[in-house]
Amino acid sequence: MIRQVRTDDATAIASIYNGYVTGSNITFEEEPVTVEEMTSRIAGISAGFPYLIWVEDGAVKGYCYAHAWKERSAYRYTAETTVYLSSDITGRDIKADLMRRLIAECKEMGLKVLIACITEGNAASNALHESLGFRQVSRCPASRKSD
Repeated sequence: MIRQVRTDDATAIASIYNGYVTGSNITFEEEPVTVEEMTSRIAGISAGFPYLIWVEDGAVKGYCYAHAWKERSAYRYTAETTVYLSSDITGRDIKADLMRRLIAECKEMGLKVLIACITEGNAASNALHESLGFRQVSRCPASRKSD
């Protein structure tokens, strides 16, 4: 089931997100996020953009949202998208379902351009976004954490 985010989802969202922070380079974040920080992020993002949650068996299992891409006024119709799933439900069409709903809500609010920043080597995310009509327009090699 897809629903709108609530700030009391922060613990579950932080848990899902932090699995990616510590287990991959796809978040562009180097340290796990606290529940307090995630609560603040949720409140800030959901105040101006769609922020959706996937709930299964009463538990948050995934989420996606759009957020400002750049601050200059010429970018006011552009947003960046983000989507993450709990590691126990990857490989299903949940990301596509979340993203289709997100895209529809972004269109309803007047956004014209959606951007996804996908790290190099993330073939599943590339395929998902291509299936939803996204196309690659630039490329930045994945960064490595320094020792």
